[in-house]
Amino acid sequence: MDLKLKDKTAFISGSTSGIGYAVAKILLREGMSVYINGRSQNSVDTAISQLKNEVIDASVFGIVADFNQPRQISKIFKTLSEVNVLINNVGIYSSSSFFATSVETWQEQFQVNVMSGVSLSKYYMKKMLHQNWGRILFISSECAYLVPTDMISYSATKAALHATSRGLAQLARGTGVTSNVVVPGSTLRVGAKFFLQEKAAAEKKSVQTVEENFFRNERSNSLLQRFATTDEVATTIAYLCSPLSSATNGTIVKVDGGSSGGI
Repeated sequence: MDLKLKDKTAFISGSTSGIGYAVAKILLREGMSVYINGRSQNSVDTAISQLKNEVIDASVFGIVADFNQPRQISKIFKTLSEVNVLINNVGIYSSSSFFATSVETWQEQFQVNVMSGVSLSKYYMKKMLHQNWGRILFISSECAYLVPTDMISYSATKAALHATSRGLAQLARGTGVTSNVVVPGSTLRVGAKFFLQEKAAAEKKSVQTVEENFFRNERSNSLLQRFATTDEVATTIAYLCSPLSSATNGTIVKVDGGSSGGI
């Protein structure tokens, strides 16, 4: 399917690996110019090299910026004055009890997970409205619904993205600009792969058996009953970047394998 994205420009925060990287790959294949982002020059350079190996004639560029340092966001604006597609993907988390999680940890996670998207959207959305076209996407998590008690701060940041996106969509009423949220479920990112391998070694079982047991015992509400691949999540995100998705606005699109339930 032609997503009608040729010659458009996208910026994806936190995109040197995982879902962000997978989205970048699809958009590059659609003929877009894609700016990826990471916290270190090495991670950005490595990702660019990999993308150029995977996508012929990839128009891919990198911007190094740490969203925990608000002043670094200005580096992005100096390099990239406007975009057609903005994907707010960057996110950090930690696992600890509510009472052991410091206020500083809460603030850091809100700065990176929420305020990065606020700052980027505030800057680029004005230009999208002037052009009467644009796509803003916020990448959330099933934790916004299924709140783990050891990740309350992270879950709160993801839930905040839902209200932010809906508000932006309402601001863009009647225009060609849309804002939506994508909610991935358990996804086979680097951290998940490490978790499975480590647990398999400790229990002397195969990775497949560990994954099956994990979903049987700890994610029984998942209808998929396995980790989604980053590509499976990325295809939905890529569609929402497209002019073909113009009637989808101000909503939440779940790619969670049915884990959150409901109809």
